[in-house]
Amino acid sequence: MAKTPETLKKVAVAGAVQPAVGGGSPSQHRIAVAGASGRMGQMLIEAIRGADDCRLAGALDIASSPSIGNDAAAFLGMASGIPVSSDARAGLADAEVLIDFTRPEGTLAHLKVCRELGVKMVIGTTGFTDMQKEQVKDAARDIAIVMAPNMSVGVNVTMKLLEMAAKALASGYDIEIIETHHRHKVDAPSGTALKMGEVIADAIGRNLKDCAVYAREGVTGERKPSTIGFSAVRGGDVVGDHTVLFAGTGERIEITHRAASRATYAQGSLRAVRFLAGHQAGLFDMFDVLGLRE
Repeated sequence: MAKTPETLKKVAVAGAVQPAVGGGSPSQHRIAVAGASGRMGQMLIEAIRGADDCRLAGALDIASSPSIGNDAAAFLGMASGIPVSSDARAGLADAEVLIDFTRPEGTLAHLKVCRELGVKMVIGTTGFTDMQKEQVKDAARDIAIVMAPNMSVGVNVTMKLLEMAAKALASGYDIEIIETHHRHKVDAPSGTALKMGEVIADAIGRNLKDCAVYAREGVTGERKPSTIGFSAVRGGDVVGDHTVLFAGTGERIEITHRAASRATYAQGSLRAVRFLAGHQAGLFDMFDVLGLRE
């Protein structure tokens, strides 16, 4: 990564005036980051660096990552004293909470170690099967976990708006969910889109498994009024756009959230970390973190 003059300045004075990402007051939240060398992992590390009440306590990545052994904050032109490690036990030894935005298999492997060590988790990973979600639920008997397909504060406020809209528009309106993400995203529909579908279905007394339509092709016949449709678009570097369309006779209502940066997910994750400080066990989501639960 090319260093800007400002970054070079930070490197030059790091020892004198720039606090390291690691270290800090014992009262700070000690956070480990999974997928530390990925786009989201680096955004999380930068957010932790910028939060006075948090410090980096561990950095995990897969064994094949070229970042293994390097300082976790090297991409910022700073030294944190925390090496990127593929050893979960070593990486979690000084951590209170692990933030994980990786893949289901990796997250579940980390979950097992966190449960054994008593390390809490913030899980933003998507693409879990129902059986895998049950493993997370079971682990929450012993450790506190915040699990949400989207940690953005704005997205979760949008979820609340969708709940309210769905109740008011329960009949006479067709519901479609359209999501757009970058070309590298591996699951579809997005976890956020599915969560939006679940929120809407619950609000109007339906089961999403029974009413979701994930693909349309050929002669599909007339649209069934009780269905909730999903469309997934992939391309470019789109961080994440989600629109829910309520289409009635003579009018339509669109509720949209657009993410311009992964920073919003990182800041929401830190709010989840702070929430977990008051809980020893249990499974929570961002509605709990933000006080949106009725």
